Amino acid sequence: QVHLVESGGGLVQAGGSLSLSCAASGSGFSINTMGWYRQAPGKQRELVARITSASSTDYADSVKGRFTISRDNTKDTVYLQMNKLKPEDTAVYYCYVMVVGATYRDYWGSGTQVTVSS
Repeated sequence: QVHLVESGGGLVQAGGSLSLSCAASGSGFSINTMGWYRQAPGKQRELVARITSASSTDYADSVKGRFTISRDNTKDTVYLQMNKLKPEDTAVYYCYVMVVGATYRDYWGSGTQVTVSS
């Protein structure tokens, strides 16, 4: 089993910044891809950013140039630096981890609220 602990959500004014982190814990696994998804009320969950074990990254078009994803493999932790935040960034942000043990499995954090005021 893999457990994910997210932190860093909160309230910020438009144009401000927030940093999210997600730490994975457990045993008997190796992490492949880590990432962040978000879901606003009444909308489907969408990919924000992801990073592979080789540190290749992908970003949603809406956050390119503003958000940066990174990882620390010694801590099994993924980070999301969010700059120049906009009200439309308001959502619950979920950490995602793909691990491989006996097979590939997906794990999700419980979510952290990010609210950007106008």
